[in-house]
Amino acid sequence: MTPVIESEEHKALRSAVAALGRRYGRDYLTRTVAEGKPLTELWSEAGKLGYLGVNLPEEHGGGGGGITELSIVLEELGAAGSPLLMLVVSPAICGTVISRFGTEEQKRTWLPGLADGTRLMAFGITEPDAGSNSHRITTTARRDGTNWLLSGRKVFISGVDMADAVLIVGRTEDARTGSLKPCLFIVPTDAEGFQKHPIDMELAAAEKQFELVLDDVRLPADALVGDEDAGLLQLFAGLNPERIMTAAFAIGMGRYALSKAIEYARDRTVWKAPIGAHQAIAHPLAQAHIDLELARLMMQKAAHLYDAGDDIGAGEAANMAKYAAGEACVKAVDQAVHTLGGNGLTREFGLASLITAARVARIAPVSREMILNYVSHQTLGLPKSY
Repeated sequence: MTPVIESEEHKALRSAVAALGRRYGRDYLTRTVAEGKPLTELWSEAGKLGYLGVNLPEEHGGGGGGITELSIVLEELGAAGSPLLMLVVSPAICGTVISRFGTEEQKRTWLPGLADGTRLMAFGITEPDAGSNSHRITTTARRDGTNWLLSGRKVFISGVDMADAVLIVGRTEDARTGSLKPCLFIVPTDAEGFQKHPIDMELAAAEKQFELVLDDVRLPADALVGDEDAGLLQLFAGLNPERIMTAAFAIGMGRYALSKAIEYARDRTVWKAPIGAHQAIAHPLAQAHIDLELARLMMQKAAHLYDAGDDIGAGEAANMAKYAAGEACVKAVDQAVHTLGGNGLTREFGLASLITAARVARIAPVSREMILNYVSHQTLGLPKSY
């Protein structure tokens, strides 16, 4: 059974992470972004406290939990105004894939550092000409003796400047059929032939976006993660946690915006009454809260299914959770800004920057339209138009 009421351990984790988030808060994030720096202090402290690796195996320095626990960490940091986007990438995607499919040497090399935050890994799947269609990925790896040569391009890859390596989704040729099949490679960011170029974004964030160029990057045989013939299984083992964690990111952001609007609606007085006493203000905020809570329930279902080993069930729920959370986040941020009126667009109240940030939850890592495609095809059994 999937519990909908959190355990005492989960409540304690949520409370502890919330306390950490409050010690840093939105001011820390805003100041750090303005200085063009990563959120090093918060990342390091979260690592020392064991929060970054709460989903990774205990024998490799983690907390022995799952995506359920890691989503709590990200949601609470977001609700405090200081989310860590790389939680979605480094421990959730890369850590999960390596812990499930990596060799013992790969686990020993990477998991302890990912767990305590001293090492960081980015994830590269999106390509300029493939978009949301992972079947059109053109980054390819070919054998050269015992080595691999990897060539291709990736775009919108987060945090490459902070990462020790990137888990790259490429394709290799099937010797039996000649067709290309997806595979995962650990590519050090200092490898010869590896180039990164920052993308100029309107979105203000501590985690920068990059285009990657891989020009015959030579990799040893053990750079391949898992079985060469099980690429899709391994790929979706990382993509389902990505969707769940993106939902947590969005829910946390929505909760933060809503809390600021509620505080303002309680204190701001017009015509001898707080504006929150008026239903035109109160009801939209109540609706935003309901939507966020509903999205959280689906996120919790997805996380529990994934942690229970139900990859198929988790795939459906993770997509739904990401969709619901993205919609709820955008609505919560919009209503929060609207509640504050002109103040909602000032730097003092810090909500205006969330207007752009909230859109990310609708767009990445997969658009809401592609999620609707998934549900219509996989869940409803309707025919494809493509």
